[in-house]
Amino acid sequence: MLKCFYIVEKIDGDYAMLKRSDETDPTAEPKMVARALLPPEIQEGSRLLYEYLQYSIVEQI
Repeated sequence: MLKCFYIVEKIDGDYAMLKRSDETDPTAEPKMVARALLPPEIQEGSRLLYEYLQYSIVEQI
């Protein structure tokens, strides 16, 4: 099963821009995700875990 870590770079209305933190390619584009799919308490800088088709907060900043 896919397991990835993301950092919330920017929250813009109903969407959040997520940057993969375990990615080796520094030029990788951020991923736009609907906030309805994310935990409601996210903030810019939060670290998320994507596992089993859902996001959960690992660290809150």
